[in-house]
Amino acid sequence: MSLKERIFRKESLTRYLDKDGRLVKSMGAGDLIALGIGAVIGTGIFILPGTVAALHSGPGIILSFVIAAIVCSTAAMCYAEFSSALPIAGSAYSFGNVVFGEIIGWFLGWALILEYMLAVAAVSTGWAAYFNSFIAGFGVKLPQAISGYFDPAHGTYVNLVAILIVLLISFILSQGVKTSVHINNLIVLIKIAIIIIFLLVGMFYIKPANWHPFLPFGINGVFTGASLVFFAYLGFDAVSASAAEVKNPKKNMPIGVLGTLIICTILYILVSIVLTGMVSYKKLNVANPVSFALQYVNQNWAAGIISLGALAGMFTMMVTMIFSSSRLIYSIGRDGLLPKFLGEVSPKHRIPSNAMLIVTIVISLMGGFVSLDQLTNLVNIGTLIAFTFVSIGIIPLRKRQDIPNNDGFKVPFYPILPIISALLCILMMTKLSIETWIASIVWFIIGMIIYFSYGIRHSQLAKKD
Repeated sequence: MSLKERIFRKESLTRYLDKDGRLVKSMGAGDLIALGIGAVIGTGIFILPGTVAALHSGPGIILSFVIAAIVCSTAAMCYAEFSSALPIAGSAYSFGNVVFGEIIGWFLGWALILEYMLAVAAVSTGWAAYFNSFIAGFGVKLPQAISGYFDPAHGTYVNLVAILIVLLISFILSQGVKTSVHINNLIVLIKIAIIIIFLLVGMFYIKPANWHPFLPFGINGVFTGASLVFFAYLGFDAVSASAAEVKNPKKNMPIGVLGTLIICTILYILVSIVLTGMVSYKKLNVANPVSFALQYVNQNWAAGIISLGALAGMFTMMVTMIFSSSRLIYSIGRDGLLPKFLGEVSPKHRIPSNAMLIVTIVISLMGGFVSLDQLTNLVNIGTLIAFTFVSIGIIPLRKRQDIPNNDGFKVPFYPILPIISALLCILMMTKLSIETWIASIVWFIIGMIIYFSYGIRHSQLAKKD
C-alpha cells in the first residue's frame, strides 16, 4: 500500500460504534441544548452587542446577529446531519476519519485541540479576573503574586484562581456524565435567568429615539458587525463531541445542535434590542456595556447581578469545552494517533478519565502561567477549518454505501447548501489577521511532525494493514 493510500484510508463506523459502546448513553435533547448554550452564551452576550453597535453597526447590530446566525446555521445543519448519521465521539475529527481519511481526520482533530483547550485556558483567566473583582467588593484581595500569569517584572507568578476553577470543573466532570450534566443544566438556567432579569428591567427604560438612525454606518456596517459577532456563536459544534453518550442520537443530536443555535440567536437579538434602546449606541463603547446601561438608568443592583451572570456564563462554557476536549483526546487515543492510554475508559464512571487528566493539566498550565492575549484568535481559525470540512464532507457522507441509511436529520437543498456553507467559512477565514495565519501554520507543522513520527506508525488502521 502506497503512502497516499495509507494516509487517506477511511475509518470504519462499525469499529467506532464498538469502541464508543463503553461510554454511557445518558444525555437527552435538553441536556445537549444546555451544553450548547453553556458553550455559546458566555461573556460575549454582555459585551459584544454594545461594543460592536458603538463602533460598527449602531442599532443595526440586531441585523448583524441575524446575518451571523444564518451563516452559522448552514454549518450547524451539516453538523446535525453528521451527528445523526455517525453517533460517535470526537466530533469533526472522527467525521473526517470516516469520510476523508486518516490524515484529514488528524488535522481536523489537531485544529480542534487548539480550539477547545485554548478557549478554556483564555476563559479561565477571564473568570479569574471577574472573580477577583467580585470578591474585591467584599473587601477581599488576593496577593498580587498569585493573581496573574508568569510575569516577574510585574510581580505576578501564577494565576491561582484560573488553575483552581479548571480543577474544580474537571473534578465535577470526573464524577460521571449524569452528575456533571445536572450541575451544568442548573448553572445554565441561572445564566438565562440573569439575562432575562436584564431584559425585564431594561425594557422599561427603552427610548425608541435611541434606535434612530437605525443604520448610522450604513448596510456595510451591518455586515462588518456580522463578521465580528459571528464568533459569538462558536461553540455549538462542541455538542457533537458528545454524540456517543446520547440517547437516540438520530433524533436528539439535531435537536441539540440546531436548538442551541436558535435559542442563542433569540437571546443575542433580545439583548441587542433592549441595550440599544436603553442607551444611545454612541455611548456603548465600554468594557461592560450591559452593566453600564443598567447603571446609566440608576439600576445598580441589577448591574451587580450581571457580574454573576458573566461568571456563570464563563463557567458553563468551560464545562462544555473541557468535556469536549476530553472526548476529542479520547477519540484520537482510541485510534492510536496519540498514546493508547488516552483512549481508555474508566470502568467506574465509564468516562475517558486519562484523557480528562491530560486535558486538565494542559489547560491549567496555560491558564495559570501563560499570557493568552495574542493566541485567542487561533480559536477562530481552528473552528472555521473544522466547519469547512464538515460542510463539504456531507457530499462524500451521502455517497458512502457502508454507512446505514440515515433516517434522521438531513441538510436541505443538497448539495448546494453544504457548498455554500464551506464557501462562507472560507470567506470568514480571509477576515482573520496575517499573524493568526502564521501562528496556525506553525501549529499545523507541529501536528504534521507528530503524525508522521508517531501517529502513522501506531494507528489502528496501520495495525489492520
